[in-house]
Amino acid sequence: MNTAHSSAPHAAACACSAWRPTRRLFTGLLAAGAGAAVAPAWASTPECKRSGFTKAVPAGQVEDSATQQYRQMLQQYSGKRALAPMDHPQLKRLRYMADRMIPFAPQCNERARDWKWEVNLIGSPEVNAFCMPGGKIAFYWGILAKLQLSDDEAAAIMGHEMAHALLEHAREQMGKNFATQTGLRLGAALLGLGDVGDMAARMGSQLLSLTYSRSDETQADGLGLVMSAQAGYDPRAGITLWEKMMKASGGSSPPKLLSTHPASADRVRDIEGRLPRVLPLFEAAAKPRERFTPPPLPKD
Repeated sequence: MNTAHSSAPHAAACACSAWRPTRRLFTGLLAAGAGAAVAPAWASTPECKRSGFTKAVPAGQVEDSATQQYRQMLQQYSGKRALAPMDHPQLKRLRYMADRMIPFAPQCNERARDWKWEVNLIGSPEVNAFCMPGGKIAFYWGILAKLQLSDDEAAAIMGHEMAHALLEHAREQMGKNFATQTGLRLGAALLGLGDVGDMAARMGSQLLSLTYSRSDETQADGLGLVMSAQAGYDPRAGITLWEKMMKASGGSSPPKLLSTHPASADRVRDIEGRLPRVLPLFEAAAKPRERFTPPPLPKD
């Protein structure tokens, strides 16, 4: 498992007051019988189905663009002294969760076996989190502190965001955009790949701002619950998480995360409907040996 955890040096005078002292692998190949052809695990996992639009843009180019943007983002926040140091308890918390989930990633996307996963914590009051193509994860301090997330709730978010990357939703959206923009040229582009590669490069700057469809969100909820349950985190926390999200969305300035991840009673009901599927996975899973507490509530 290639898991690269990076964090920039952190000075005492952090730009964000949040840093006050406060406290692969699962291949899952299925054989129909001795000598029979084998099928990848995702073939029997409905949550792992990917859109054909992903084929319109080369995966490697999308992942390379994501890595470049992730590096630029880390440099930006490092310059503001807003990256958590490696020994920060909340960063340790997030990396512990990721380490429990990453071994299950290749069962949905074989490319994930070779991703250089990274997890970083950004010292911003923003309520946000994401996982970019190639396994580049970032949580913002605000989502942990303002929502007072339990481990199970934080794992639900991490699983959801990892699911977007594994299902290649960014690549899918880029493919859809490309198809819309190029129309009949798509067929020729797929044959030559040159134009597609150029388009992927031009669209690379959009990876941090791409929005997902409602169906993408529903799919990421489903796979995210599977992943967090397999890692030993209670999937019922997905209900309390989105209840907190709905409460947070009631103000005049709803969290940025909710602009792309709408919270609603329908979403909660959908998660409730998935529990019969994921609770047995949770019950059978090895449970985390380490438990963490949320950071202190932010001061008004």
